[in-house]
Amino acid sequence: MSNSPENFDWDKFESQGFGGGYSKEERAEMEKMYDDTLTTVQEQEVVKGTVVGITDRDVILNIGFKSDGLVPVSEFRDLPELKVGDEVEVFIEDQEDPNGQLILSRKKAKIVSAWARIYDALENDSVLEGVVKRRTKGGLIMDLYGVEAFLPGSQIDVKPIRDFDVFVGKKMEVKVVKINAAFDNVVVSHKVLIEKDLEQQRAAILNNLEKGQVLEGVIKNMTNFGVFIDLGGVDGLLHITDISWGRINHPEEVLNLDQKVNVVVLDFDDDKKRISLGMKQLTPHPWDALPAEIEVGSRVKGKIVNVADYGAFLELMPGVEGLIHVSEMSWSQHLRNPQDFIKQGDEVEAVVLTLDREERKMSLGIKQLTEDPWTKEDVITKYAVGTKHTGVVRNLTNFGLFLELEEGVDGLVHVSDLSWTKKIKHPSEFVKVGENLDVVVLELDVANRRLALGHKQLEENPWDTFESVFNIGSVHKATVLEKSDRGATLELPYGIEGFAFPKGLAKEDGSQVEAGEQLDFRVTEFSKDDRKIILSHTATYSEADNARIAKATKKAAPAAAGEKKEKAPKVQKEAENKSTLGDLDALSALKEQMLSNEKEAGVKKLEAAAAKKAKGSDDEASAEEENNA
Repeated sequence: MSNSPENFDWDKFESQGFGGGYSKEERAEMEKMYDDTLTTVQEQEVVKGTVVGITDRDVILNIGFKSDGLVPVSEFRDLPELKVGDEVEVFIEDQEDPNGQLILSRKKAKIVSAWARIYDALENDSVLEGVVKRRTKGGLIMDLYGVEAFLPGSQIDVKPIRDFDVFVGKKMEVKVVKINAAFDNVVVSHKVLIEKDLEQQRAAILNNLEKGQVLEGVIKNMTNFGVFIDLGGVDGLLHITDISWGRINHPEEVLNLDQKVNVVVLDFDDDKKRISLGMKQLTPHPWDALPAEIEVGSRVKGKIVNVADYGAFLELMPGVEGLIHVSEMSWSQHLRNPQDFIKQGDEVEAVVLTLDREERKMSLGIKQLTEDPWTKEDVITKYAVGTKHTGVVRNLTNFGLFLELEEGVDGLVHVSDLSWTKKIKHPSEFVKVGENLDVVVLELDVANRRLALGHKQLEENPWDTFESVFNIGSVHKATVLEKSDRGATLELPYGIEGFAFPKGLAKEDGSQVEAGEQLDFRVTEFSKDDRKIILSHTATYSEADNARIAKATKKAAPAAAGEKKEKAPKVQKEAENKSTLGDLDALSALKEQMLSNEKEAGVKKLEAAAAKKAKGSDDEASAEEENNA
């Protein structure tokens, strides 16, 4: 009997029931024949299946297996036109679940196929098409056939991308540049496709590049020094100074990103890797349009566009500037900071001093708008020697200070002419810049525009009187202001300073005089011309020192007795009580002379000077309190 399907005995099958007319051997042979007609399938592989039915929940697929498989209809949303008889790829998850059902998945089949295509694209450098799903930090997330891939922002285009959101939802061709299998990460690039398209265009531009050539480009990046322009695959730099004939602080004042502009090639290196571009060169130079009536001596108006240490630049019209040197801002011989006169953005008027149209240079002046104060007729009488003035301190130096009496008229006050009594090392100890100072004119030189001024000369020289008050041998209370290896500086009555050498700072108990102490000191030397007083504390109790001082005083007595002293102040009572001159017979005649009635006039002058100085301090304090209030 033949076991072929054509020779199947249907009568025997119907009379004996299903399988009833076959022996075990025949039945086994029949089952084998049936199995041979089915497809052998393996789990975890992708196969093709035919749609044999569609329900509300599932799609029934026949893959040639002994049973059909079910796939949720939700996995076919991308195929709304799906019908019975269509072929689709599915993934075999399980040949038989607990219910004996074949488990298939179209979603997983798509993923497996997608990864296969991605690996193939990386190996063969082929192009894939995907859809941008969303933006993320640093780039975009794309869907490549169901697999998410990362597209870095730097790989989207050859030019910087500022708005990633415009790409979301759009299709884009990319190439796979990297796969991290351990983390299922895929990195793709769209930029490489653009660069490949631009290679021919770039080569054509570079081969034909020459100076003076005008090209069209797109601004791709901006910096504070210029802009980078894409010339079609080749970048060129348009420096800020070549954007406009006028002065600009930043390119964004006149240009925008992604703006199309025409530029001219100014220069490029041998390899044509650095291309310098210009924009202002495409328009006429503003100097060519400068009115012919502007010449030396003309008055012009403009805006200050820059202020430097040496002067300021005045813009008459965009691209036409003139320099106002600081020396041309004021008639003052003492140069100051240009910021004292002018600020950027100021609208000012000036006089043309020099003009060179060929070199396109112009120098301007402001002070020429006013009369030179040194050429005025009354300058000789106004600033005659002995006249008193009040000025503003403009500058301090080691040797003195410059005082502005009026705009353009400065005078020098030497440091030695600030005070009769204090030894000032630097003017800053006495006055500050910007403060007012009363002075008297000591010298006037109109030809050389010079004034010598003095402040201490406003008062009489007190050293004429000090000569009789602080005579050698007299004792005075003094405060030690500071002490060093050279000696000590002392503060004496009437605000005068004295000096004591180290040998004169020993106390009677053997200790040393320290700073801040107030003790008696005896005058050992006095020089009116040098304004110097030397004192000694040791001499107040040392007999040897007293004898030496008495000897020096005795020698000086005849000369002192022969002089007519118009100013001899009364010695302080305290000084009289402390003095030991009365104990020295050799000095008795000098003592009588010092205590004469003529001294009273000198004392009154000293007291008046001290009162005037105290009143001045009180007035300054009151003024400062009022100002603070």
